Amino acid sequence: MGSDNPAVSTAAFWEGLYASRSDGWELGHPAPALASWLSAGNAFPAAGSGTASVAVPGCGRGHDARLLARAGDRVWGFDFAPAAITEARALAQGDGVEVIFEQRDVFTLARDHGGRFDGVWEYTCFCAIDPARREEYARLIHAILRPGGHLLACFYPLREGTDGPPFPVSVAEVERVLAPGFTILEAGPPAQSVERRRGLEWLVLAHRLA
Repeated sequence: MGSDNPAVSTAAFWEGLYASRSDGWELGHPAPALASWLSAGNAFPAAGSGTASVAVPGCGRGHDARLLARAGDRVWGFDFAPAAITEARALAQGDGVEVIFEQRDVFTLARDHGGRFDGVWEYTCFCAIDPARREEYARLIHAILRPGGHLLACFYPLREGTDGPPFPVSVAEVERVLAPGFTILEAGPPAQSVERRRGLEWLVLAHRLA
C-alpha cells in the first residue's frame, strides 16, 4: 500500500519540516537503542583489519552518526533535507567529530556507494518513506552493504493504522521485506527506548546475504 501523501518522496517536504521545526521525531540526542547496543560492547565488524565503515540513511541532525564516529567507526550520514545536513555538519564540527554528511535521496546511494559499507544503522528512515517503497529500500540497503555486512535497525512505530509519517510498521512486514536479502540474527525490543516510544520499537540485527 502506498502513501496518501506523495510529498514524503520530495526533499522539499522534509526541508519544510526542518525549517518550521515541525520535526517531532527529533530526540536531540542519539537513539537509546543504538547507545545501549554500543555500550553493551557490540560493534559493526569491519572487513579485514580496518575500521568499520557505517552508513546512516535519514541521519537528520546526525546525533547517531556522531555517536558511531565516537565509537571508532568511519561514518557517512545521508539526508534528503539540506537544512538537516547543514546542522549535522555544524554539530559534528562543534563536537570535533569527523563524519561525512551528504544531502541525498537515499534511493540513489547504490550508484555511488555500492558495496561500500560494513554496517548500516537504520532508525526512522524506514517509517518516513512511502510504505510502497519499503521493499525497494531493503534492496538499497543490501546494495550499499558489502557481502557479509550487517544491518542494525530499530523499527518504529509498531502500531496499527495507515497515517504518517511516521508510517506504521509491523514485525511481520519487517521480516517479509528483509527476507530476500538478509538473515535476521537477533530481533526483539531494544534494551532502551525514550519513554514515549517504549513498546513501539523493534531492534533487528541482520546479516547481508550474497
